[in-house]
Amino acid sequence: MKKQDMNRDWIATARTLSQALPYLQRYEGATVVIKLGGHAMGSDEAMDSFARDVVLMQQVGVKPVIVHGGGPMINKMLSDLNIKSEFVDGKRVTDKATVEVVEMVLSGLVNKRIVQAINNQGGRAVGISGKDANLMVCDQTNADLGYVGTPVEMKPAIIDDLGSKGLIPVIAPLGAGKNGETFNVNGDTAAGAIAGALQADRLLLLTDVSGVKGADGEVLTALDSNMIRSLTTDGVIAGGMIPKTQTALDALADGVRAVVILDGRAPNACLLELFTEHGAGSLIRDNLPDEKRTEQ
Repeated sequence: MKKQDMNRDWIATARTLSQALPYLQRYEGATVVIKLGGHAMGSDEAMDSFARDVVLMQQVGVKPVIVHGGGPMINKMLSDLNIKSEFVDGKRVTDKATVEVVEMVLSGLVNKRIVQAINNQGGRAVGISGKDANLMVCDQTNADLGYVGTPVEMKPAIIDDLGSKGLIPVIAPLGAGKNGETFNVNGDTAAGAIAGALQADRLLLLTDVSGVKGADGEVLTALDSNMIRSLTTDGVIAGGMIPKTQTALDALADGVRAVVILDGRAPNACLLELFTEHGAGSLIRDNLPDEKRTEQ
């Protein structure tokens, strides 16, 4: 047998694994809700990498719950079917025809693609939507927007049942109305509501930006609720980051221990966030400990 020389890459890998031990212990048995969207869904390679990370997380004792979006896929299907959309204040009006396409794409095409990717990596994933077992009961958000819903009642027993059997839930952001309607729910909003209902240890919001940035343009690695409100009032947090940080505040208020807005374009972003000291995005808590990022 040919003797292999030790090289720096192998040594670095071993050191990384050794340094991960306290974080592996820290998250054993923890529920982690992950909102999947953006770049992480954009290619088969990115999807496979994400799926591998999820399976590894479960293998070391984490209880992952996946909530996904699918806006670009919905847009393509609407275009292919020649269904034109109207917009109110920049938001799509979801009429009867549109919500049927949304459900078909989210619960079918997108959901099952993620399920298959996880299963291909050795996991056991099951796809559901917020309509299953009345997981997410919604009221209409705004009559002008049609079938767009806001979660008002959560029944997470189905997630607990799946987790107890070693299954990984993959959830499409659709909700059931009190009168039998189907509502499209913003993916971040759905993930936050589910995380709150589960009293999750972490809510990870994967985005296509590196995190929440301060006035100097640098990523803020740790924030608390008061800092979020102040930065929003000052206009530093603006645009598409506002609904994400609002989701974080709502989730914290519902009992989620911490929320992280992180860059889904980074390889192994979830693993970096959970199992390394420096993390991979902006950690948001109600009140930051003195040691900030080092206290997970």
